Amino acid sequence: MIKSLRGMNDILSEDYKRFTYFINTASDVAQKYGFHFIQTPLLEETALFKRSVGASSDIVGKEMYQFIDKGENDVSLRPEGTAGVVRAFIQKKLDKAGGIHRFFYHGSMFRYERPQKGRLRQFHQFGVESFGVESIYEDANMIMMVCDILLACGIGYRLQLNSLGDAKCMPAYHDNLVKYVTKFKDEVCKDCIRRLDTNPIRVLDCKNKICQRIYKDAPKLINNLCQSCEDDFSKLKNILDSNNIDYEIDTNLVRGLDYYSKTAFEFVSDNIGSQSAIAGGGRYDKLVEFLDGRPTPAVGFAMGIERLMELIVMPESPKNGYYIGAMDENAVDLIVQLSHKKRKTHKVSIDYKAKNFKNHIKAAEKVNAKYFIIIGSNEIQSATMVIRNLKDNTEKTVTLKEF
Repeated sequence: MIKSLRGMNDILSEDYKRFTYFINTASDVAQKYGFHFIQTPLLEETALFKRSVGASSDIVGKEMYQFIDKGENDVSLRPEGTAGVVRAFIQKKLDKAGGIHRFFYHGSMFRYERPQKGRLRQFHQFGVESFGVESIYEDANMIMMVCDILLACGIGYRLQLNSLGDAKCMPAYHDNLVKYVTKFKDEVCKDCIRRLDTNPIRVLDCKNKICQRIYKDAPKLINNLCQSCEDDFSKLKNILDSNNIDYEIDTNLVRGLDYYSKTAFEFVSDNIGSQSAIAGGGRYDKLVEFLDGRPTPAVGFAMGIERLMELIVMPESPKNGYYIGAMDENAVDLIVQLSHKKRKTHKVSIDYKAKNFKNHIKAAEKVNAKYFIIIGSNEIQSATMVIRNLKDNTEKTVTLKEF
């Protein structure tokens, strides 16, 4: 028997209901904030991710599904969504058009990592990207949007904040951090040694327990911000305070991608084990320029849908639509005709197999139908049917033509 690949799961039944409920809810919130849907390809040039996500990241270094296609192109399945949206933004010349452009997206991402609860090789993200707004208010806008999505889905969270500085304050901090880590060169992991030569700040994201213990006393970038970054971070905290959004400062929060600067944030849950991050993002003002576009301020976030699935509080589904069943084989053609016409205005579930009344009722309850109809020889002869309301258990008789 052929099975799905490890870490690549089917979505069906109750999971499908939760999945589509989240997508619909998050999309509705994003549209209320003035964002528009964008869809980018699953497959992109590998160079896009190397230049944006960063060669120092675990994603590029270890986890991408990368291969040479039949046209001798070096391509990869997308491991995250931002790079593709930025590529589309530049390719469509929106960077040269100026103005503000706000997008949301959802879809599959791929990373070759060890599958575990809430972490798959094919997983799904909901993400949002905003271009053309330099104001810290847009950073706050992103955080408030995540809050609204999680609130709408009944999900509790803790918000963690940090500032990663910019081109003014980052270089001096890098030097201080490298000096600190070098003192522990014999104790930290090989990945951290490699990162010292590529992107030193990424060592703070290391999951190795020994490294984490060492970095507790490492220099904190938040204590070395330039005045501009300090002012922005203070303003962000003031905005969140005035909107009653609780947060905590995590000085080691750097996010897992190389393109972030200034604001970085993560939403975490205490109810999903060690993989506690359920959403995260920040500002990436240099990424459009890195990918050969016109310098454009940008900020965004992404949410891992699989990590949220078990946390979503589903609303009670109201009974909806019709169930039409056949009492005998002679009625099947008629119920197909009736359901085809009725579906122009209502949801209709039908069962072609002749069953007794009790089994039809069970089938109607299973699809959560509001109205229940069964048709057999008597109904065909009289050209009438009885419609039972399964919500209040009332009945009424109508002609087939009226229905």
